[in-house]
Amino acid sequence: MKETAFKSGFVALIGRPNVGKSTLLNHVLGQKVAIMSDKPQTTRNKIRGVYTTDTAQVIFLDTPGIHKPKSRLGDWMVKSAREAFEEVDLVLFLVDAKEGMGAGDRFIMEQLREVRTPVFLVVNKIDQVHPDSLLPLIDRYRKEFDFKEVVPISALKGNNTSTLLELILKELPEGPPYYPSEYVTDHPERFIVGELIREKVLHLTREEIPHSVAVMVEEMEREDGDRVYVRATIYTERPSQKGILIGKQGSMLKEVGKRAREEIGRLLGSRVYLDLWVKVKKDWRNEEFMLRQFGYREEE
Repeated sequence: MKETAFKSGFVALIGRPNVGKSTLLNHVLGQKVAIMSDKPQTTRNKIRGVYTTDTAQVIFLDTPGIHKPKSRLGDWMVKSAREAFEEVDLVLFLVDAKEGMGAGDRFIMEQLREVRTPVFLVVNKIDQVHPDSLLPLIDRYRKEFDFKEVVPISALKGNNTSTLLELILKELPEGPPYYPSEYVTDHPERFIVGELIREKVLHLTREEIPHSVAVMVEEMEREDGDRVYVRATIYTERPSQKGILIGKQGSMLKEVGKRAREEIGRLLGSRVYLDLWVKVKKDWRNEEFMLRQFGYREEE
């Protein structure tokens, strides 16, 4: 009996901000590697998630949502997402069934016309719409672009995600695994820890705060016994934002720390002592040096 050839490849998750790319990635991997929030442009880096079976390995790139940039950070995020089109074997274009087709979707499809990579249309959040509205919506997208496959799913509920995975695996070429089977992401623990802290800030704050925040993990070490010490700094752009992040008698920072500590503990499988600080760095989103420090620029 002929042995089944191993398949491997890279798959980009593309779409407008807040369509559920990170939710889908985390669901497929069975654990969180990308942060989730109802705020747009949550993902700032290309998060690589690694899904491995006995016969295949899929490396997912959860790209920043494509949007009209308003800062150097925004420029970098959009450039990062566009580059993913050329680096992969398959593109998953996620759209929101509840929102319908918008100008942002048409803009992304225009970008996709320039690449030869196969594209799947993944219609997410089908649990939030009436089934009768799906077919007309899919027809509208099909008229705009020649998709290889169309797959309606709910990333949050897991509806039809197994079918999507089967179709992805069929599309991938034969090849060796790129990562050991136990890998779930190629990002270091420090990066994931910083992102989990930023996620809690996103959940607890409003208006301009979420987009003005970056987190740097300054120190992370395992102490005696089952405890990890983490010292991290939350950077923001204005003193008023710092005041909001600290809160009355430190209440906001305590809540951010409490929520982040619980999730970091689950990630590391250890008790965590989290030492959080807040600093102001004026207009950091437009400073080349700071963008490199936070990992939002490739080194030359």
